[in-house]
Amino acid sequence: MPKVVLITGCSSGIGLSLAVGLASDPEKNYKVYATLKTLNKKQRLLKSVTEFHRDTLDILQMDVTDRASIMSARDRVQEGRVDILVCNAGVGLMGPLEVQDSKVMKDVMEVNLFGTLQTLQAFLPDMKSRREGHILVTGSTGGLHGLPFNEVYCASKFAIEGLCESLAVLLQHFNIRVSIIECGPVNTDFMLNLQKTEIGDCALDALDSHTLSLYERFLLHCGTVFQNAAQDTEDIVKVYLDAIRSPEPAFRYFTSGTVPPLVKLKTTQPDGLEYIRAMGELIFPQDHEELQQ
Repeated sequence: MPKVVLITGCSSGIGLSLAVGLASDPEKNYKVYATLKTLNKKQRLLKSVTEFHRDTLDILQMDVTDRASIMSARDRVQEGRVDILVCNAGVGLMGPLEVQDSKVMKDVMEVNLFGTLQTLQAFLPDMKSRREGHILVTGSTGGLHGLPFNEVYCASKFAIEGLCESLAVLLQHFNIRVSIIECGPVNTDFMLNLQKTEIGDCALDALDSHTLSLYERFLLHCGTVFQNAAQDTEDIVKVYLDAIRSPEPAFRYFTSGTVPPLVKLKTTQPDGLEYIRAMGELIFPQDHEELQQ
């Protein structure tokens, strides 16, 4: 009997590629429900669908910020159960904290945190009653260490870490596994859709000149990182597939295959100061010596 998989955030990127990858399993081991906030974004997904996917992939509308939408999608799963739940929907926000609109900040939390919470609330009771299931959540190294000018996004992803760790302790008693896929920079539409304060935006007019200068340099740093270190979507999907296919899935997977040095630094130097210095030196190297004086 195929495993029933429901994935949120499938309009592009990781969600889309994972949905197609699982639905393309030659043994047809998975029945995939790919969900999108609005179905008018399904064309990209449909272009990846072939005759092979007729029985293995369905597309559902599901807005993770709307409880009624989540429940409606759950009720349209023909098999009446979800064996593997992938909470992938997410949005980003970049810019100086002082200029961020309160509604935009709340929207990030609504999608990244409360959207995940509401999705879990909808599907956990059945998994518990059947005493089986696997929950995978798209995490981020931005949920393990802070990034300047990403305070709201990192706050939402830090919260996801606490949510998943807390659930994992409980759900082991129900034979339900929880896995976080910790992604670094990825070449997906996530960056294209990122809500970012652009240089020249009038909102920056009230910002002090030093912060503005640091933000300009941070954007240059990001451009270099994505040019030199960003992973392709296919590399990320392979990690998901390894986790899904594993008979004993781990709690945390790093898509680079290794724990990032700055994450290690946080655990080995618990006072936090070495991490703050190291991150500052990495992003603003020309200021490091001045700050040490």
